[in-house]
Amino acid sequence: MMKFIVIAVVLFILYKLLTNDQKKKKDAQLKEKERLAASGIMVKDPVCGTYVDKDSDVRIKKDGQVYCFCSYDCRDKYLKRIKSS
Repeated sequence: MMKFIVIAVVLFILYKLLTNDQKKKKDAQLKEKERLAASGIMVKDPVCGTYVDKDSDVRIKKDGQVYCFCSYDCRDKYLKRIKSS
């Protein structure tokens, strides 16, 4: 019975260490994306909120402003939205 408790505690500790490491990696990636967005290298897709390269191939120009999109689907959704307005 004691062996089972010790093994369970060790497995729990390993689980917590692994999940904490994954959380730290996600946080670091998010901070890097935010830093790139703040520097102007990346911009936010106005439809889905994904950060994309400022020189993205999928973009439109409206009223002198350039909008960048992560995909053609997001671009098409945006165009439908502005046409219906």
